[in-house]
Amino acid sequence: MAGLGLQLPRVLQGWFTTRYQLMDTFAATGWFALSVALLLALPGPTNTLLAAAGLRRGVRASLSLAGVELLAYAVAISAWGLGLTRLAQRWPALPGLLRLLCAAYLLWLAWRMWRSTRDLADGAPAAPGWRALLTTTLLNPKALLFASSIFPAGAFADARHYASAMLVFAVVLLPISVGWMALGASLQRAGRHASPLRVQRGAALVLLLFASSLAWSALPLAR
Repeated sequence: MAGLGLQLPRVLQGWFTTRYQLMDTFAATGWFALSVALLLALPGPTNTLLAAAGLRRGVRASLSLAGVELLAYAVAISAWGLGLTRLAQRWPALPGLLRLLCAAYLLWLAWRMWRSTRDLADGAPAAPGWRALLTTTLLNPKALLFASSIFPAGAFADARHYASAMLVFAVVLLPISVGWMALGASLQRAGRHASPLRVQRGAALVLLLFASSLAWSALPLAR
């Protein structure tokens, strides 16, 4: 009986320890999912293209773009987490140069979207394709933020942790991606003040502002 009395507290202690570990895991996963959702929901070049696709083609015809976005983010986040952050320790100017390249591409994309408003005026489709979305998302600075600040520190050192983090990321990304498409589609029904011509020009201006701010923030890093 005395031995049983000594073993019982140990059993309870082990049970409580396991329970608290699970609670910590759930809390960490919840905070990770919330952080991912907040950053993904922010306006940016990828979300601008998703909204433009929903505007021109509708949500159902644009659903495949959600998979393209997920693939591009997975590749970009993995690249930042596994390789480029280590290279940046040797070449501190590398992040700034990469941001300048991203800004240059976004400026070109904004110019292209603005020019495509001529096709909209003629009634021709001008929805962004999967190649534009893939390239834009690969160059999206959000991927760097995910890899360096939001993904768990051990995600790029352990395959199991990496798979778990990517699974949560995918579950959070897909509905947000569809939500931006739905937002664009709703603008199509909003009437004269939200015509495709005005929305596409507005999207081009958003990309222009985003590229300008990205280039400005990169100048000190590229020196």
